[in-house]
Amino acid sequence: MIEVQNVTKSFESIRAVDAISFSVRPGDIFGLIGPNGAGKSTTIRMIMNIIAPDSGTITFNGRPLSEPDKNLIGYLPEERGLYKKMKVKDLLLFLAEIKEADRKLTEERIESWLRRFDLEKWKNRKIEELSKGMAQKVQFIGTIIHDPPVLLFDEPFSGLDPISQNLLLEVFLELKNAGKTIIFSTHIMDHAEKICERILLINKGKAVLSGSLSDIKNRFGTNTVQIEFDGDGSFIEKLPYVKRARTFPRWTEAELSGTDAAELLYRDLAGKVRVRRFQLIEPSLHSIFVQLVGNTYEEAAHA
Repeated sequence: MIEVQNVTKSFESIRAVDAISFSVRPGDIFGLIGPNGAGKSTTIRMIMNIIAPDSGTITFNGRPLSEPDKNLIGYLPEERGLYKKMKVKDLLLFLAEIKEADRKLTEERIESWLRRFDLEKWKNRKIEELSKGMAQKVQFIGTIIHDPPVLLFDEPFSGLDPISQNLLLEVFLELKNAGKTIIFSTHIMDHAEKICERILLINKGKAVLSGSLSDIKNRFGTNTVQIEFDGDGSFIEKLPYVKRARTFPRWTEAELSGTDAAELLYRDLAGKVRVRRFQLIEPSLHSIFVQLVGNTYEEAAHA
């Protein structure tokens, strides 16, 4: 479907993408993930032929992307922008017309998607009257309104409230079940972990890790525990058998070293905190990425 082979792109002295390779198969949900500034958006723009790589090749169905091919792709850029004076329904009809979609089918899809995103009563209102989150939902609908087989979303969750983010995750899975091929970029590891089958992790323009989520998690083992507790758990990350820990007010995810580390941890918790849950889990995508790139991602994610 989409093949990216040894692609490099520089802007003056900055190498934004450095010899990246990956493939996206039909029907995949593929996550291009990493911190802000990692090279994700540049990679997506090269796939869309908005900018050209300095070296390497990108093919769509075995050939370079042509202008007619672009009608087969729905693309949501990172930079949001809509015609503010247009009404919602008129704008969506216009976006579908550009992609040569059937008008009658488009009108049916518009009504359906506006209902799904709770925007029905706004269809005859101008874009400038919408909130930022509502406008972003309209742009998402505009990306998929011509029913393309391939969808590229650049940071689609950015600016959305948690309820809207969950709705978008549901829609992604529905689109996959309808046979769509989806590529999306995100710096939010939890989103990728929920819906992606395969991922490419990028940091500073370089590929850090790629493959299926299940293979990646198997590769990094399962010596990770998640603990919910009452009390002060700040001591956990200082224990000698704890390699690293994410500590929050009432829970901690800790990666351990040693075959008996989980037993030692459970013993050391006694009398210091009240344990509500102690569970051996797969390492999260977040913890794997932090392990590989150090503090770079942590700093970017909380900037």
